[in-house]
Amino acid sequence: MANRPTDNWRAWMTETAREVAAGTLALECAGDADLYPESLLRATDAALEAFEGEVRALQEPSDEVVFGTVEGVVLALNAIDGDGQHGGAGFCTEEREQLCEYIDLTLSEHGVDVAALAARQGIDRSEITDRWRDW
Repeated sequence: MANRPTDNWRAWMTETAREVAAGTLALECAGDADLYPESLLRATDAALEAFEGEVRALQEPSDEVVFGTVEGVVLALNAIDGDGQHGGAGFCTEEREQLCEYIDLTLSEHGVDVAALAARQGIDRSEITDRWRDW
């Protein structure tokens, strides 16, 4: 299974802290290290874990069922991004791209042909979250 985006974000924060401690990165250059407060990471992990469970349970699903699963995770991520509970942190461009890629990869790893699914809807595979996405 693909790494969750939150794994990447935690690794980046750890590496940034390590570089500051080693003196190879000036503290003033590590200002973005607070982009991912633990509350944001935990909430995002919970939403992605629920999505993963739903995708694992899919057995020869219809397009409607798959899109329902995508809608569910996107709405959960919308709520996390807009709930104001993370000290102003949320999903910016890079995070959005990673989340969309993760949704696509998770579906693909569980046998969903995302390109064909999108084509049947008249959209590009990169647009499967767009209908519901606020972030």
